[in-house]
Amino acid sequence: MTFELYVHVPFCLRRCGYCDFNTYTAVDLGEGASRSNFANMAIKEMGILRRWQFEHGISEPPISTIFFGGGTPTTLPADDLIRMVRAAEDIWGIEAGAEITTEANPDTVDESYLAALKDGGFTRVSFGMQSAVPHVLKTLDRTHTPENVSANVAAAKRVGLEVSVDLIYGTPGESVEDWRVSVETALELEVNHISSYALSLEPTTKMGRQVRRGELPSPDDDDEASKYEIADRLFGDAGLRWYEISNWSVPGFESRHNLGYWRNVDWAAIGPGAHSHYAQSTGRHLTDESLSGQHVDDCLGIRAWDIAFPRVWAHQLNQAVLPWKDTEIIHRTANIEETVMLGLRLREGLSLSRIEEVSASKPAASVLRQLHDEGLIEEPSTVIIPTLRGRLLNDALIARVLEAVDC
Repeated sequence: MTFELYVHVPFCLRRCGYCDFNTYTAVDLGEGASRSNFANMAIKEMGILRRWQFEHGISEPPISTIFFGGGTPTTLPADDLIRMVRAAEDIWGIEAGAEITTEANPDTVDESYLAALKDGGFTRVSFGMQSAVPHVLKTLDRTHTPENVSANVAAAKRVGLEVSVDLIYGTPGESVEDWRVSVETALELEVNHISSYALSLEPTTKMGRQVRRGELPSPDDDDEASKYEIADRLFGDAGLRWYEISNWSVPGFESRHNLGYWRNVDWAAIGPGAHSHYAQSTGRHLTDESLSGQHVDDCLGIRAWDIAFPRVWAHQLNQAVLPWKDTEIIHRTANIEETVMLGLRLREGLSLSRIEEVSASKPAASVLRQLHDEGLIEEPSTVIIPTLRGRLLNDALIARVLEAVDC
């Protein structure tokens, strides 16, 4: 068994034009949901959640990974992030050698801040680099400069933190050469992990509205595919291996926390809008008012998500109530779909025995052979592993495999 903790810090100094995450620029949103008090509220939620777990017979092992995301967790003082880690250790325990990561905006940290994190038990920092090209950063509404990224990556390495950087490709106005510069600049930082995501354009964001009004060009699928291929080739040439569709690392430096998501382990989530996951094996008697009276026959686990608006989230905590907005029972069909979808995103692949375990069937050899002949998967064996083409057409590959499985 593996147990992870995610903490969503919903504060940012500025909201980026492409972002649709649950983030806020106000320093105080009411009911104690403020930057200065957030750590206290998050620790309060940890205690309430642990009581709920105890009441439902859920006994988790010590935490194996903690990840602070957002928002920008580093808008909080380093001491606040460390206090939350120590509270988690008091409540659940933390296993020896645990991975403890925070996301960081390069504008919000310096070497002394990073050194405090390291001294407080953090092992990794993930910088939101996004691009190394000034006009692309401007389009994304990012305030940092490439020089900030370079300086703080170097500082993080000096204090002994493992470092990852995040890139985004497909920004309106970004040329193929712009993207190549960003990839090469990220590699020059000599980090051991790089995440690379296609721009997801949501219609309710500032950028989505700009595209709709014709002020910016719409992202192009073929352009994004070409940029993915460039990144995969350059990362591979530099010794970074893909282990999940959007993540590359030096072997041995994969994000253990992110791998936990793709392997569908248990995780608790703290903070406004954060999502938790519990498998059936972790507890008994899950049906009660917190599950909205849902029928739990054939329950293979649950998902739960916190109230998104921080003031309402904090109000519930002040009433000593678990601040879940809703829950979802994971039944057989959903479990099959998630098993296939998650497995086909990973380099380790989707085990045929795992498919059979969750669905009582598995794709016929003829189906797998056809997928291989079409260049979507590697040579069929006991595991289905997507090729580069299979990664580019991952949604179609998932659909094909699901069609061949009895749901």
